[in-house]
Amino acid sequence: MFVPNGLARAAVRFKPAAFVGTFVALAMAALIVSACGILLETGLRASVPPVRYEDAPVVAAADQRAHRVTGHGDSREDDAVPVPDRAWLDNSLVAKAGSVSGASQAVADVTFPVRAGDGARLTAHGWGSTAFTGERLAAGRAPVDGEVVLGKGTVGERVSLTTADGPRTFRVSGIAKPGEQGDAEGTVWFADSQAVRISGHPGRIDAIAVLPKDGVTAEALKNQVARALGDRAEVHAGDGRGSVEDSSLAEAKELLIGLGASFGGVATMVAVFTAAGTVALSIAQRAREFALLRAIGTAPRQIRRSIATENLLVAPLAGLVGCLPGIGLARWWFGQLKDKGAIPEPVELSVSYIPLLTAVGAVLGTALVAGYMAARRPARTKPGQALTEASVERLRFGWIRTPLGIAAAIGGFVCAGVSASTTGEDAANAALGIVMLFMLAVALLGPLVARACAALFGLPLRRAGASASLAAANSRTNARRLASAITPIVLAMAFSSVLVFMHTSEERVTREQQRAGTVADHIVTSETGLAPDAVRQAARSPEVTAAVGLLKTGVLLPAGGYLQEASAQGVTGSARDLARVQDLEIEKGALSLERGEVAMDALLARDAGVGVGERVELRLPDGTKARPTVVATYGRGMGLSQVTLSHADLARHVSSAFATELWTKGGSATGLAKFGTVADRGGYTAAQSLDRELNAWANTVMAAVLGGFAAVAAVNTLVMTVLDRRRELGTLRLIGSTRRQVLNMIHWEALLVALAGLVLGTGIALATLIPMMKGLTGQAPYIPPLLYGSLAAAVLVIGVAAASVPARSALRGTLDA
Repeated sequence: MFVPNGLARAAVRFKPAAFVGTFVALAMAALIVSACGILLETGLRASVPPVRYEDAPVVAAADQRAHRVTGHGDSREDDAVPVPDRAWLDNSLVAKAGSVSGASQAVADVTFPVRAGDGARLTAHGWGSTAFTGERLAAGRAPVDGEVVLGKGTVGERVSLTTADGPRTFRVSGIAKPGEQGDAEGTVWFADSQAVRISGHPGRIDAIAVLPKDGVTAEALKNQVARALGDRAEVHAGDGRGSVEDSSLAEAKELLIGLGASFGGVATMVAVFTAAGTVALSIAQRAREFALLRAIGTAPRQIRRSIATENLLVAPLAGLVGCLPGIGLARWWFGQLKDKGAIPEPVELSVSYIPLLTAVGAVLGTALVAGYMAARRPARTKPGQALTEASVERLRFGWIRTPLGIAAAIGGFVCAGVSASTTGEDAANAALGIVMLFMLAVALLGPLVARACAALFGLPLRRAGASASLAAANSRTNARRLASAITPIVLAMAFSSVLVFMHTSEERVTREQQRAGTVADHIVTSETGLAPDAVRQAARSPEVTAAVGLLKTGVLLPAGGYLQEASAQGVTGSARDLARVQDLEIEKGALSLERGEVAMDALLARDAGVGVGERVELRLPDGTKARPTVVATYGRGMGLSQVTLSHADLARHVSSAFATELWTKGGSATGLAKFGTVADRGGYTAAQSLDRELNAWANTVMAAVLGGFAAVAAVNTLVMTVLDRRRELGTLRLIGSTRRQVLNMIHWEALLVALAGLVLGTGIALATLIPMMKGLTGQAPYIPPLLYGSLAAAVLVIGVAAASVPARSALRGTLDA
């Protein structure tokens, strides 16, 4: 059916201008699909080479995901999300791993921070790990309980080190010389048994390094260890060992997969959807040509075959051309994420034939399907009526697209209601459906929407002179042409507004809550962590009336049917002192910091379905299950922390139990400087906003990608529609219209199209943002007037320029004014 024929080849060869718009739209679609596909493939393939475990062929570690299993049998679902900190293995598994026939030795590996007497941060390990890291003794002997090995110092001297259990004095038993992995001066080694006890999570270890006997391959040893440990550990070999030591890899993979799959799915739908509209417009503009073919006896099958062959000739080339800038976009995007620290430096971008072939296949399939649908009308028209029907626009409603469009609009309103009645991620997920359904409704009901816009916006044009009146009449008469131009503008405005103003709304609420909730006079931060007695010492400082230490981390809790991460703070100090430095805005209950109790943000508690006095199922930072009692709910979780517990409840479940922030009421910056970097309320708020820059940047880039694509599609469509009107514009000149009057008419039409797209896009964005932000923040969306004005001005300028430039070209060579 799709064998190339002479008619299709002649059309592409002798009338290439008729296919330029289709080529551009398909190439842009391939650009989006290939870029997102490359990021998705990179996320699936991403790995980092092992450094610490380079000489340990097999490494066993805990599953770094928390699982929530619901249902049974075929309805069983496993919701797995990365733990906020790190999951550990039970130390008893070391013996099991070492008992397999191919293992010569199994070493328990722990890594944890300690503070030297001068406040410097050191990294601690068990001495047994030197079996695979390569450090050797330059002097002295291996440590036993109460002893340490340092990278520099004197054997026999005593050093004071602060661990999670507090400060202790140790004897230096030896001095280590560095292995191939680097400097040993910032490292301290304890006896293996003591390292496990004082690591902050006693009885649990980071990993098990298994060394093979002579002649045993890494793969064989991996299989043996995996059978011995069962589902209590994940066993890695090769590059998989790198993920054990670099926890940021899991987050990077999740980010890349999210961009490539979630955002990529939406972007691909938009791209394919827009490209299909452009293909249909291109075929509709050639209605006279197809009508003539029908009038001379061409069969419907031949019409459809000719259109399919044209698409087979144009689409693959457009797809290949679009893949080249798609690779460039993916490289730039990936490089920016790496520069911002979201992706580990060793991870490389993966570019294979799979996403490129998928992009070419997607645009080819889009072109064929859109061409087939658009060819149905010209192919089935009776030969005697073909020229008559091609000369005027069809006014009757489509019996397929109209009911589907109404159903999509109803679905959009239903999703808006669902989003308004939910909170958290459920509200955001429902909001995505709002955008897609309303956009689908606009596309399917395009002619009806265009006629309504032409009637509404055309009213003031009828009294604005001959050119404006003619523009209004043209818009009413050619609703389908108007709809093709409006749809991409609606896409650009709706998606860009949702992504940009979602961030501005969340940022404003966060900033307001942070400003109102921070009532401390001074906030001390320390990258190495505060000493365990820092809060007590600060409370005794002159003029300090209240002091608390905060350990910032995250927890997981089931909200909306799946596990959701929430920010958490573990508090050292009393609830009374916390209330004097943080105004959480307690809504229900009373704040308490006893073990087994938790205070939560009110929106989060509602999303989790718990209230004051009830137990909430939490997953602590290492994935451990806990069921604390909710003693209070508060209103400023976004600006401060969504979950508040005692430090004791979190200390055994984080990699570093040292508090990172010290909040005080009263005191002086000079007196508190010995604990770390001191900031006042304003300085702390500004510093905290830097942590949200990555999210803001990501939203901006996604808005630019989607909005930019839709803007190019809008320009492409407007250029196609204007250039297709050469005969009409020439006729206007022949009957006496001046060049200025014709251009003014085009300007008014373009302005009507831009305004209609702007209003519809804004309406869809508001219908999405209002319920979504109500669920996420409890407040209405915040739309900065200057930012919205810039977007609106860009739409108007692009719309008018995209119509006026080709109009001037089309008028070139006509009668002089």
